Amino acid sequence: MTGRKPSTLGELKAARMVTRPVKQEVRENLLARLSAGDPLFPGIVGYERTVLPGIVNALLAQHDFILLGLRGQAKTRILRALTALLDDEIPVVAGSELNDDPFRPTSTRARRIVEEAGDETPIEWLPREARYNEKLATPDVTIADLIGDIDPIKAATRRLTYADPEVIHFGIVPRTNRGIFAINELPDLAPRIQVGLLNILEERDIQIRGFPIRIPLDILMVFSANPEDYTSRGNIITPLKDRISSQVLTHYPKDATTAVTITRQEAWRQRPGPRVEIPEEVELLIEEIAFAARDSELVDQSSGVSARVPIAALELLVSNLERRALATGEEPVYPRAVDVHMLLPAITGKVEMVYEGEQKGAEVVARALIGAAVKKRFAARFPAVGREVGSPEDKGPFAGIIAWFAAGGSVTLSDEQRFGEYEAELARVPGLMKLVEKQGATKQERAFAAEMVLEALHQHLKLAREDLDSTVSYKEMVKFQLMRRVARGEGHGDAN
Repeated sequence: MTGRKPSTLGELKAARMVTRPVKQEVRENLLARLSAGDPLFPGIVGYERTVLPGIVNALLAQHDFILLGLRGQAKTRILRALTALLDDEIPVVAGSELNDDPFRPTSTRARRIVEEAGDETPIEWLPREARYNEKLATPDVTIADLIGDIDPIKAATRRLTYADPEVIHFGIVPRTNRGIFAINELPDLAPRIQVGLLNILEERDIQIRGFPIRIPLDILMVFSANPEDYTSRGNIITPLKDRISSQVLTHYPKDATTAVTITRQEAWRQRPGPRVEIPEEVELLIEEIAFAARDSELVDQSSGVSARVPIAALELLVSNLERRALATGEEPVYPRAVDVHMLLPAITGKVEMVYEGEQKGAEVVARALIGAAVKKRFAARFPAVGREVGSPEDKGPFAGIIAWFAAGGSVTLSDEQRFGEYEAELARVPGLMKLVEKQGATKQERAFAAEMVLEALHQHLKLAREDLDSTVSYKEMVKFQLMRRVARGEGHGDAN
């Protein structure tokens, strides 16, 4: 529509304005986007062949639908993105409570306005953002919150009897008339409140406190739920599940590369301050921590491992690099493997343990997850570590490194060292820097790869690692274990 927008019902008629039910509006706008090849849900990654086709089919069928999946699978983000399929703005009767269509008013108040004013009925324009509402389901949500109730104050101030429908105070669902209404975590809604949604989904109307009138609603209802809720905190009553026409299952990213794309767009990493560089290999390592958690028997898989784990971890990594840059005065600053252990707060607070994991302790489990991630990234870049590494007859790529440690060598690294000191400490290990000379475009990336070799050898039980505050020392495994046993007063006769 060009020029001045109509401000009265008569002007709407003169402009030959046509209004559509919201589901038809969404369907037609979706068809137009599909025909033009425009992106449907910008920023939603990894669902192109799984989740999104199911949502598109549901919308084309004009279905109410539910997204079912574990936490951190972009369910709420998808629901909020549905507003892009609405028109830029629609006309409503000015002063109406239910966004009434000027051609087909729904509420008693809007009908009275149209009857009295006719073509002079004032029109307002409602933007698409105001046509989406959502409610987080909690056990204390009431029918009055969602549907509405009689308002005695309105009745008193306007001198209305309780027989007058205008004494009704409408809840959030009818106030979203001609729009999209979302309920997050649907199973947490008390069963008796879920019953109140049945008429909306099937007959598309509401009835409040036994009023003899029924108010038809033009609304697209969408929901999200976590399958854990079906057994832990509540369930969706069977009649309600039957009335939700489509159920679409969400999932976590299938591979680390897709997960990196998601984390890049969500994490706060472009900050004012010291220049921080994070190579893709480090991003992949962080994602593999979440993948390791999703495969771990010590982690509660029914709860899920949210995509927020790598997002929070990457943000902590940037913060740690900023801290080092300010302490050393060096820029740009690159990650080190020793930095990864500073990410524990992003893991321990977001990963829920099973009983065995709780016995081991959250930090122990988190370190084990980091170790599993290191081994996976190491395997993708380096030859396999053989079982006989370190034996006199072994000629593998890591034999010389392990032999140097066996002869008494040790390396101490810190996240607070200047890069020159850090690199020089790694270069003390014979053959280590030559092993990684093709493992990065910069000397910082190659130093990271060298430290990953040492960490991976520790994870394969070829080297010992000792953590002390912000430093990590790598030593020969057997002697280190013997020293610890002697320190505890054990095994004095085992030195030979």
